[in-house]
Amino acid sequence: MSKKPAPALRPKLAGTLIVTRESQRGREILMGKRSSRHAFMPELYVFPGGRVDKADHYAPLAGTMPDEDLASMCRVTNERRAHAAAAAAIRETAEEAGLLVGRRGLIRSRHANWRPFKQAGLQPDASGLKLIARAITPPGRVRRFDAWFFHADADQCVAAEFDQDSDELLDIRWVTREEAETLKLPPITRFVLGELERRLGDPSAPPRHVRELARRMQVDPL
Repeated sequence: MSKKPAPALRPKLAGTLIVTRESQRGREILMGKRSSRHAFMPELYVFPGGRVDKADHYAPLAGTMPDEDLASMCRVTNERRAHAAAAAAIRETAEEAGLLVGRRGLIRSRHANWRPFKQAGLQPDASGLKLIARAITPPGRVRRFDAWFFHADADQCVAAEFDQDSDELLDIRWVTREEAETLKLPPITRFVLGELERRLGDPSAPPRHVRELARRMQVDPL
């Protein structure tokens, strides 16, 4: 008897934050190496990010993302999921890289997700985030994500740092675009680096939806 095909995995909502800063070397990008224990993209360099969890839908955000970016997201999803993706990107950046994207404020939430912010007297703040791209993992992978990539300028958005030992993202480093190209990157990460330059170089350029096909990237408007 032939085996039934495995059911198609439904992509999980995820948020990723591309943090940059200006230095004497020019624009630097925060990246880290995924642990070899990961089933998805092990030992590859990526930006901080991860799957949205239930608490992200109720994140105590001090501010939400710009209206034009929220409108872009809401063409293909609802506002609640859009805010949750941004919150997840901020939370994962704190958990994996120890950077708190926030501003002064009181958090009443008791959820452990936001403890580093609460201890620092900060609220997570999405108002400085810029939407860069959306990418959905192709079928047939061990994990599938509906990932939204945001950008944050560390000089403007990062309110505090703390020592965070993460076993999810290793060898965290600031790299130039040229250095990033020498790292072992997933194809989608390499492509999103180009989308980052496109969006930062022309703020009027709209964010796009990137699909990874067998031999090429398909890019569509949101």
